Amino acid sequence: MASRTAQGGLFQVEGAAKSADGVVVVNGRCSIRTRGGYRVVTVSGLSLAHYAVGDRMGEAYAMVSLVEQGCAKQTEVAAAFGCCERTVRRNQRRFESGGLAALGRGDGYPKGVPRLPASRCQLVDRWKAEGVSNREIARRLDVSETAVRKLVRRLGWKPERAEQLTFALGPDATNPNLSDSSRVRGSTEARSPDPPRKRPQRGANPNLSGPGAPADGVPVSLDSDPLDRSMDRMLACLGLLDDAAPMFAPATQVPGAGVLLAIPALLDSGVFGIVAETYGSIGPAFYGLRTSLVTLLLMALLRIKRPESIKEHSPRALGRVLGLDRAPEVKTLRRKLARLAAFGRAAELGRALARRRVATRGHAMGFLYVDGHVRAYHGKRPLPKAHLARMRLAMPATTDYWVNDAEGEPLFVVTAEANEGLVKMLPGILDEVRTLVGDRRVTVVFDRGGWSPKLFAELITRGFDILTYRKGRCPRLPRSSFSSHEAELDGHRVRYDLADTGTYLDYGPRRARRRLHLRQVTRLSEDGHQTPIVTSRRDLAAIEVAHRMFERWRQENFFKYLREEYALDALVDYGVEPADATRDVPNPRRKELNAAIRKAYAELNMLAAEYGAKAFVNLESARRTMRGFKIANAPLGRRMKDAVAKVAALEKQRAAVPTRVPVQQLTAGEVVKLRVERKHITNLLKMIAYQAESDLVRLVSAFYRRAEDEGRTLIQSALGCAGDIALDGDELRVSLEPLSSPHRTHALAALCDILNDSGARFPGSNLRLRYDVKPPPETSLAFPGPRPNAG
Repeated sequence: MASRTAQGGLFQVEGAAKSADGVVVVNGRCSIRTRGGYRVVTVSGLSLAHYAVGDRMGEAYAMVSLVEQGCAKQTEVAAAFGCCERTVRRNQRRFESGGLAALGRGDGYPKGVPRLPASRCQLVDRWKAEGVSNREIARRLDVSETAVRKLVRRLGWKPERAEQLTFALGPDATNPNLSDSSRVRGSTEARSPDPPRKRPQRGANPNLSGPGAPADGVPVSLDSDPLDRSMDRMLACLGLLDDAAPMFAPATQVPGAGVLLAIPALLDSGVFGIVAETYGSIGPAFYGLRTSLVTLLLMALLRIKRPESIKEHSPRALGRVLGLDRAPEVKTLRRKLARLAAFGRAAELGRALARRRVATRGHAMGFLYVDGHVRAYHGKRPLPKAHLARMRLAMPATTDYWVNDAEGEPLFVVTAEANEGLVKMLPGILDEVRTLVGDRRVTVVFDRGGWSPKLFAELITRGFDILTYRKGRCPRLPRSSFSSHEAELDGHRVRYDLADTGTYLDYGPRRARRRLHLRQVTRLSEDGHQTPIVTSRRDLAAIEVAHRMFERWRQENFFKYLREEYALDALVDYGVEPADATRDVPNPRRKELNAAIRKAYAELNMLAAEYGAKAFVNLESARRTMRGFKIANAPLGRRMKDAVAKVAALEKQRAAVPTRVPVQQLTAGEVVKLRVERKHITNLLKMIAYQAESDLVRLVSAFYRRAEDEGRTLIQSALGCAGDIALDGDELRVSLEPLSSPHRTHALAALCDILNDSGARFPGSNLRLRYDVKPPPETSLAFPGPRPNAG
């Protein structure tokens, strides 16, 4: 709720961040600074308006200027100046009708506005003291309920906060704090100022402690029917519930019940504790932080690829799997993602998840694969372009750089600013890697996009080893340099024809060239093609160097899998945010001049060829001297002189044009980029779902012979299969339908036995998960009647 500061003019409200030095941030471009009794409104560092504290006309004009010039939205201006949107719109109308003078208003009651009779105020005050509702007062006065509500607020009557109401969470408890009237509505009115609202501390959940809560601190519910959660929804509306407790009802043939197989893997990833520690709470809600997280993760595993796709599934059927009466719908999931994005902690969340992954899978961190994934954009926003390899063209896009471990599992993701190349992104990415793995020496594997001898020298100095393809022309080696190498690596028998040599790479300015000595391993293919690989690792066998380099395709397969199965390229947020307008980009004017120079040179070369051909066939008997030849071909000579002058003029013009210019000089409107936060959160959740799927594949690989080729297909079928849900004391039993073949069903049963030994409990409950597979239906090949005569 807005409250005016002591200086009177600016408000401290939610949505407008105020720093200690008196700066209120309106949005990414605009801010308001107060100093020495004056306020200055700045846009992109430039002053837009300034006025004295208490100058209402100047303050109103600053509001109007921000909105009319497109610098901020009405909602942002209202939040920063501590007023409602109606006030901003009212100031706009006054300025349009009467100019600056109309924004000034003297003290006292506005002229021309009829005053309310004192008798009506006394009458309403008396009726409110008697407990008459606003609706009844409106009926008696023959006015709208909104008018009564405003009058009641001006008279000092304020609704009591829902936080003042406390319910005893026991099954038969009553609340003596609630009167008869307030027990119906859930709120009461009192003529007293609002007490300050206590916000839950970060990481705290008020549902985890309280009367009637279980000993281990899991949330409880006041509802007795799992299919009717009316009481919990009412408590959430009153602000008394931060998250709904999971309650399961016995059911048969529940679609997608197999997705509960992923719960132990998700718990083992630590995602629930990390998210709770990072975000704390998203406010009182039936679908709180934990419930929203479980919903989004299970949606990804069920191949519900985006929030809009959930409308294709029954909310009640999906709610059975989540332990709710119905699953959240599209607008609810969008709101939850928007609320999480508002915290701005996606990078912190990704860092914590990566730290947990390094702690549990440190053996796979010796080799890290770094590559960029380009997400094409088909909207109308002017975004920077990037080359899309699978479509072989450049188009507006956003580039994400993923870091995967030695087994191809994702570790973390970073979104590049304006599609920066791998050479510029690698130092920052490896700084993040260093904070995760410590002083351990790591080999970074990447493709030719990161080729830079200067960068290689820097990375080696910082304690990293490099492994990449060689870029550019390279001398071919004779066949006699190659020898056959064969070994068993990562459970596979590999064989390559390799040549192990060295190479020198020069870098630095010409006057101070430096030389870097690296190892080069070249592979000879069956068709004679040579693939050179450079690395700083001299302790590895040549065949292992080649194998680790070619294993980079695991990351490409990871991108393809997530794009097809998890909709990695789908947009989650269609909004934009201001981008860095000072970043430099290639000057398009210079590109035009380069094209014109190439065309001019082509014309000059054509004329020179024609001139030379005439000189070649010139008969000495006709023209013995060069002067005679020039006189005879004077028209062509003049054309050549004009062509040479044209080339010289264009080159002089190009020399005066800068190679790169700030992007703001080339963009007519505001320099923007797609919002990153919400997409980053969904990428992390899809990464966690993929990791959980990989963990299940590893568990089932010992019981499924074709796990390497069909393991993910098996797990995907198991997660999507139907099953029965039953409650047995503190156990949640999930009985799954058999799969399409006996050997696949046998593998699923073995996986269920392994997961049962883990003792995992459903998040937010004391229910221990128990899995089994129903026996396959009996089949008989006997004929129902007498066997037909074979003759």
